[in-house]
Amino acid sequence: MKHIYQKGSNEEAPVLLLLHGTGGTETDLLPLAEMVSPGSSVLSVRGNVLENGMPRFFRRLSEGVFDEEDLILRTKELHDYLELASKEYDFDKKKVVALGYSNGANIAASLMFHYEGALKGAILHHPMVPRRGITLPALSDMPVFIAAGNNDPICPAAETNELTRMLEEAGAKVDNHWENYGHQLTRSEVEAAGTWFHRNFL
Repeated sequence: MKHIYQKGSNEEAPVLLLLHGTGGTETDLLPLAEMVSPGSSVLSVRGNVLENGMPRFFRRLSEGVFDEEDLILRTKELHDYLELASKEYDFDKKKVVALGYSNGANIAASLMFHYEGALKGAILHHPMVPRRGITLPALSDMPVFIAAGNNDPICPAAETNELTRMLEEAGAKVDNHWENYGHQLTRSEVEAAGTWFHRNFL
């Protein structure tokens, strides 16, 4: 997968897996990583699917309607790639925290839904429920930060609350951060994610 890897100054800090939103690239979230954990190594990945020329991590049938078959395939692709990257760049794959926005947050959530131990934790900016009607693996005390907008037209509050409930029922420790905005990323939610990250991992 097309990516950027940057070795950090703090080898004890988790590796940040950066996953962009629709139309983004592997450079988009590098400033967020610097704000959240400047000492962490960073693996930033570009999605392999194109929608009208815009990179994504998996196909969708329409706005908010995921292609489940493709989601499952692309989640496995990302999971397998993490294994390869951990060997290539010599990092501990058990110390990876995902930081995703929108479509990237959805594929990060899908990793948690499908693969036990795939992530040490996750920062999800404006995520949706990736799949329904499946049993999640054990997420025993996994720290998860979810940033959401009260006025988000793509990801309504009910979606955030449902995802939170599903993760908590699987054992995750979820912290929700609400903004009075829409689907856009805000500086204040990234700063809140940084405070959360330091409390849980550093």
